[in-house]
Amino acid sequence: MRRWTGWAIGALAASAVAWLAFAPEPVEVELAEAVRGPMEVTVDQEAEVRVHDRYVIAAPVAGKLIRVDLHPGDAVEPGQVVAVLEPLPLDARARQEALGRLDVARALVREARSQVARAAAALAQQTRERQRMEKLRDERFVSPEAVERARTAEETARAEAQAAHAREAAARHDERVAEAALLAIPAADGKPGRLVELAAPVAGSVLRVMEESERTLASGMPVMVIGDPSRFEIVADVLSTDAVKIPPGAPARVEEWGGDSSLRARVRVVEPYAFTKVSALGIEEKRVNVVMDPVDSLGRLGDGYRVEARIVIWSAPDVLKVPASALFRRGEEWAVFAVEAGRARIRPVKIGHRNPFEAEVLEGVAAGARVVKYPGNQLDDGARVRAAGPRQTS
Repeated sequence: MRRWTGWAIGALAASAVAWLAFAPEPVEVELAEAVRGPMEVTVDQEAEVRVHDRYVIAAPVAGKLIRVDLHPGDAVEPGQVVAVLEPLPLDARARQEALGRLDVARALVREARSQVARAAAALAQQTRERQRMEKLRDERFVSPEAVERARTAEETARAEAQAAHAREAAARHDERVAEAALLAIPAADGKPGRLVELAAPVAGSVLRVMEESERTLASGMPVMVIGDPSRFEIVADVLSTDAVKIPPGAPARVEEWGGDSSLRARVRVVEPYAFTKVSALGIEEKRVNVVMDPVDSLGRLGDGYRVEARIVIWSAPDVLKVPASALFRRGEEWAVFAVEAGRARIRPVKIGHRNPFEAEVLEGVAAGARVVKYPGNQLDDGARVRAAGPRQTS
């Protein structure tokens, strides 16, 4: 018995030495924890800052432009003369065209006035609705979120009313421009008509001067652009599949604008018309303009400046989440490798919302569980693993 016992112990020792010699090395993996915390899903897109209302001052008739003395950044007042034209004589055909443009301009003024009245009525209705919601909230019949939606609707209606007034001012300006076109009718002695003065329709600043030197312009050629630099909006064109997820009033952040912190903004409108745009890869995409109003001051940002817009379409203050890089497909479901006692175990998980960096976990793992990031093909259920050390940077 002693002899057999010695042989058995020797065989076991030899087996242990062989296993240690030929056993596979633990796979080195990068680990992360499933944690609880805030999470949000955003639509990120390059955007552009632009003046809320811009006005293009154009030559109403063909004529000789007198040299323009204004420069970009100069302030102008309503009715201030910003350019002067010496019109060329009109023939009979051009005169009829000028009369037709005047009729169109007057019709647009009437339409703009009706839009102002409609926007004022809508604003009054939203104001009454907000007041009713606040009263119902005080009586605990509606939630605070309903009051917030009513306030957002009121602010949107107020912005639309302001835009309607701006469109009316622009229509009146176009009417004056159309009337000025008739000044080019030759006088009885055959001399050219009197000079045509181009006036600023609103108070603001000169954004751009297209024609500064004295030269002959064709009818309709732009001379300068005027806008109010204190009223900006941010416009981002997003994929139509993302645009349907963005509600009016959604919060947004403006980043990569040149400052150290992000700026707050809020979606005013998602335009109802999609347009086709060719991507950098040559793929035709349907995109939609999303217009946002800044909440914080934009500082030194100006018309046409590039920024990055991050529009929040979902957020929660406390969810269980794992890195998106830990997920992989296993048949029709998602799964992760959870590390337990030094071994990787496949754990099916149910995923909720996702963003490029994190995923909401509804079931499958608990808070504090360690999961493998970037799992490779060498990993399998039950494989021995060890945490990778900190990466060395040179």
